[in-house]
Amino acid sequence: MSKFDRRNFIKTTSLTAAFASSYAFSSNSLRENEQMYMGDFSAPKLNKIKAAFIGVGYRGKGHLKLFSSLPGTEVVGISDLFEDNVLRSNKILEDMNISTGSIKTYWGDDKKWKIMLSEVKPDIVFISTDWNSHGKMAVEAMKNGAHAFVEVPLAMTVKELWDIVDTSEKYKKHCMMMENVNYGREELMFLNIIRNGQLGELLHGEAAYIHDLRFQMNEETRGTGSWRTLEYEKRRGNLYPTHGLGPVSQYMNLLRSEDTFKTLVSFSSPAMGRKKFGKENFPSNHKWNNLNYQNGDINTSIIKTYLGRTIMVQWDETSPRPYTRLNLIQGTKGILAGGPTRAAFDKGFETYTKDSKEWVKGEGIDRLFEKYDHPLYKRLNNQTKNTGHGGMDGIMMYRIVECLQNGIPLDQNVYEGCAWSSLIELTSNSVNNDGEPQYFPDFTRGDWVNTKTFDIIS
Repeated sequence: MSKFDRRNFIKTTSLTAAFASSYAFSSNSLRENEQMYMGDFSAPKLNKIKAAFIGVGYRGKGHLKLFSSLPGTEVVGISDLFEDNVLRSNKILEDMNISTGSIKTYWGDDKKWKIMLSEVKPDIVFISTDWNSHGKMAVEAMKNGAHAFVEVPLAMTVKELWDIVDTSEKYKKHCMMMENVNYGREELMFLNIIRNGQLGELLHGEAAYIHDLRFQMNEETRGTGSWRTLEYEKRRGNLYPTHGLGPVSQYMNLLRSEDTFKTLVSFSSPAMGRKKFGKENFPSNHKWNNLNYQNGDINTSIIKTYLGRTIMVQWDETSPRPYTRLNLIQGTKGILAGGPTRAAFDKGFETYTKDSKEWVKGEGIDRLFEKYDHPLYKRLNNQTKNTGHGGMDGIMMYRIVECLQNGIPLDQNVYEGCAWSSLIELTSNSVNNDGEPQYFPDFTRGDWVNTKTFDIIS
């Protein structure tokens, strides 16, 4: 639809009234006087950015190194449960010829991060801890005057997500969930193709996080597996939805003037794989064999947007199968899909295909990248290609620093992180009620209609 048609659609379907009714799904239907909509928020410029880090395990250390490699940045505080993680982080900085003498360090207590926030007064805080602490840490960071940058997911419950929204709006602080996949080369290229009109009107997307993580069960006392394994017992639904959903959401321009999330249904398979893996790899009396695994091995959800588009979202961290995020987007003129990168167009692609009955492949895909590589990827690839996850981590960090130093809106706003993360609770509620549809909370309180389109960044 054209923008004109979409606005007519919104009016003729009484979309405003529909949003008003959806507020019943939260206790935060009205924005208080001191709160400000953060969709296109630009914070005052930070010429030198002082950062504190909460959690410096695998992900946290990576963020520390990438942040510190950029000009105009300074690490002022590091907090972790374990002293060796803090010491290794200092060593990373020293190996980069960065003095650590003035950096305050904290460890050994799960409250030390709060002391750090009050003592070092950072401009921004990076949070890379277990899932269940993300929400409260983000809220506390913003209350202490810092912008919060949080590993995925942003929080585990809709209540926590509303707390994040209210705090961000009240204290006028960014809270960005660091969805690094949105900065992948393939994802950026797909966005560029779509914004160039080559896919026509968008109809359907497919997003997934399918990643065999059973090996993490070997992390019994510390590390991701030591707490993540417990989640398979106490929750049902999609525990990790954002890596696949984030890019598809931006392709469709959801929560940004064009369309937004409406409802979701979700179903899970039986829970069998974790129990099987535990019996085959650990003693019968091991703690993993005493868990009552509740969450199905595979979860499949279908999202319906207000314009009627559909998105299939899948999650599976248990089954023996290769990694994929699916990353599929279907339009009226063609289709793009990931893992491996594929494309088909109604009128074909140059000399490589004549119509949509065959995939562009081989040299044709090379030509597709050559023609449609995102300008952000082309600008930053040389300096970020050796960073994590194929360079996406480096591009993400570069953009965080660039936006803060120039006082421009972030690429991902607080409402997007909340909407993408809300699937954790919504899918659980649907699974527990035999696929009953769930309405998405409108964290923007209707203001998504006036939020700027997510355009191509050069």
